[in-house]
Amino acid sequence: MIDFVFLASIVLFMAVIFGIFLLLNSLKGFMINAMVGLLILFLANSLIGLGIGYSWLAIFICGMGGTLGALFVLLFHICGLGF
Repeated sequence: MIDFVFLASIVLFMAVIFGIFLLLNSLKGFMINAMVGLLILFLANSLIGLGIGYSWLAIFICGMGGTLGALFVLLFHICGLGF
């Protein structure tokens, strides 16, 4: 007969593996979104020549917001509100 502690440890191990899988899966999407946002900021500076400074705030907004964050930084810069 299988011991209860052994069965509980197997279930706990499977739950931890599933949690790690979910965490890595969500981080993958976040990392791709952050890289796209930073790439948009870089391309806007190099191709269009907007002259947006790479301050910690602009990089943070582009990293956290992704494409939408980069568009907000571009819009704020064009309107003269910052960056």
